[in-house]
Amino acid sequence: MDILVYVIVGFALLLVFLGVKTVPQGYEYTITRFGKFDRNLVPGLRFIVPVIEAVGSKVNMMEQVLDIPEQQVISQDNATVTIDAVCFYQVIDAAKAVYEVNDLTRAMQNLVMTNIRTVLGSMDLDETLSKRDQINARILTIVDEATNPWGVKVTRIEIKDILPPKDLVDAMAQQMKAERIKRAQILEAEGEKRSQILKAEGEKEAAIREAEGEKQAAFLEAEARERLAQAEAKATQMVSQAIAQGDVQAINYFVAQKYVDALKDIASAPNEKLVFMPLEASSVIGAIGGIGELAKGAMKANKS
Repeated sequence: MDILVYVIVGFALLLVFLGVKTVPQGYEYTITRFGKFDRNLVPGLRFIVPVIEAVGSKVNMMEQVLDIPEQQVISQDNATVTIDAVCFYQVIDAAKAVYEVNDLTRAMQNLVMTNIRTVLGSMDLDETLSKRDQINARILTIVDEATNPWGVKVTRIEIKDILPPKDLVDAMAQQMKAERIKRAQILEAEGEKRSQILKAEGEKEAAIREAEGEKQAAFLEAEARERLAQAEAKATQMVSQAIAQGDVQAINYFVAQKYVDALKDIASAPNEKLVFMPLEASSVIGAIGGIGELAKGAMKANKS
């Protein structure tokens, strides 16, 4: 009897031990009853019915990283590139992740690889290299929708590397070099053009200023001539008045002025080297002395 009691107590303790489950944080356990899914156990201390119930699977509910193997993809313009990607996903429904798909990780790898080939195959090489964000977004939308029945939420899909063939890389490098040389030549031509424009504008401004200077000089010269003409007219008027009054000195001054002007024209002629003064020049010089007396007479007349 004692042995039977010990057996019963030991069996009871074993059942209690088998019925107590501790679920760690970030995991959920699926519980089956007689082989059929019954419920999920969330993190914490949980109890099941031994023998009748059993733990089906221990599912990681944290966000996980799935490395996508490298693969070669042919673009729309028949360029072969090597693609390397990574997928981030999280199980939302543990029961679906276990019972709706067999080998979730392998299924997701194949799904992502297939859709990478589909998306990149519809784009040419330039778009593949320059629109990586759009590629990631398109693949993410397709894969997330496809894995929704599996109880999985795909959070991100990132293309890590896009590697064209070596000969294609060399051709792209040459094209880039040619493009840079072209840009440099364009910039140099634009600089030369700008320099010519500035030079032309400077010459135009200089010509305008020179014309304005000549215009101002001509104006001042005309003004000087006008004043000289006024002075000569006034002097002629004075001489005419003096002659009308019978002043001999005025007549001598008038004759002497004309004589001196004639000598000045002779001396300034380019083909004349010597100027001979006539014998009557002394009398002309003496006549010029009458200018002072004429001026004095005019001043006295003005005072009176």
